[in-house]
Amino acid sequence: MNPQTTQVDDLRLVALPTAVNCADMFVRFALTEWSLRQLQDETSHVACELVHAVVQRSDTKVPGFITLRLRLHGDCLVVEVEDAAATPPVVPDTLTGRQAGAVALPDGGNLVWCEVALPTGMSAKAVPLPRRERRKPPASAGGEPDQADVDDEFFERLLSKLSRSPEPPPNGDPRGLM
Repeated sequence: MNPQTTQVDDLRLVALPTAVNCADMFVRFALTEWSLRQLQDETSHVACELVHAVVQRSDTKVPGFITLRLRLHGDCLVVEVEDAAATPPVVPDTLTGRQAGAVALPDGGNLVWCEVALPTGMSAKAVPLPRRERRKPPASAGGEPDQADVDDEFFERLLSKLSRSPEPPPNGDPRGLM
């Protein structure tokens, strides 16, 4: 992360036409979290154009992954789309006149980007970090009192089980039915 970058959020997508709609939802959610709702329409347009251009160049029979990234940097919001394609990167014609670019990455793949200016007088450092508060679980139908916190030990056990390598099925049955 560049030292002038104060916040980053990204989403990994499959390079299919549905990625454009996902990009729109991701941008709108992230900018709501960053208290930048006034930039949602413009940034969503830019992100959708970049994602659409990458999807258009990708192989629909064997789609790869793309990463959509939002980065607050200096006095702008940078929208980046990274892919692993061997074809040269291209900035969409629909973004002509904007601060944008495309580069081939040294380890393979491409990065296309476009800047969206922050509101006048605002810098990336002035954008508040999103705050997420702990939520109480919903009240049960049995009328039991609400718990104040979620059981952290439960989540530790769950994560431990999820990170374990799978055990072979009993009796050699690949479906684990015996």
